[in-house]
Amino acid sequence: MGENQTSITEFILLGFPLGPRVQMLLFGLFSLFYTFTLLGDGAILGLIYLHPRLHTPMYFFLSHLAIVDMSYACNTVPQMLVNLLSPTTPISFAGCITQTFLFLTFAHTECLFLVVMSYDRYMAICHPLRYSAITSWGLCITLAVTSWILGVFLALVHLVLLLPLPFCGPQRVNHFFCEIIAILKLACADTHINEIMALAGAVSVLVGPFSSIVISYIHILRAILRIQSGEGHRKAFSSFSPHLCVVGLFYGTAIIMYVGPRYGNPKEQKKYLPLFHSLFNPMLNPLIYSLRNKEVKAALKRVFEKKRAS
Repeated sequence: MGENQTSITEFILLGFPLGPRVQMLLFGLFSLFYTFTLLGDGAILGLIYLHPRLHTPMYFFLSHLAIVDMSYACNTVPQMLVNLLSPTTPISFAGCITQTFLFLTFAHTECLFLVVMSYDRYMAICHPLRYSAITSWGLCITLAVTSWILGVFLALVHLVLLLPLPFCGPQRVNHFFCEIIAILKLACADTHINEIMALAGAVSVLVGPFSSIVISYIHILRAILRIQSGEGHRKAFSSFSPHLCVVGLFYGTAIIMYVGPRYGNPKEQKKYLPLFHSLFNPMLNPLIYSLRNKEVKAALKRVFEKKRAS
């Protein structure tokens, strides 16, 4: 067993068990989605950086969310595309562990940023007169830095527990990326503690923040219903509804993946759910925030007008 443990230097990602034609179709489709993701989130970052009107706490946090989304895609999608073209292409042990660590970091960080963004919307809608005084730039920077640090720290906890485990085969990961539960199944040692920590981490980082977001939503909806004018209703709801869509997509799939029934023995369908975090959500988020936001659309319009004038 000792020889087998030291001989594992790479893994093979099984990806999607489909025919060659379907895999080529998925390669083209996912490549297109990946390009749209980078362009969309890059455009959001560029607009926020270039236009002073978007230098507000809401767009400051949105820029960090765009960075997380781009990082999600860049961490998992390129390797997935490689495996669609060549299913037997291995990934090194170090590369696999790094991918696991980064995915967990971005997942935890996005959870925390969605909570922070819900707090920002709560203050803007429920306490508009105190909003500017409370959400100072110092507080915004502190919340952003804390979210990133906590995201890295929580991922490090799983990494520290994962690294000492011996892997003696098989080398085949039943996933399209190095997802932590799929990796744990390949360890030839007791992974009970790792699985408990993964479940505890999922509950604390998903259910806890999600509950606080729901509470914020309840207060926001009450405040919106108290607004007398129809224009005020529309304005308040237009700044709140994009966040509601993003939260629903992110937390819905994440809770099904990690806190759903039969944890530790997921069905084959659960393997496809991380596509939402790696590809679909990062691609949809810029559309959700831009199409329903007058300020972003106005900034885009000014960009096109400047290009026409030049």
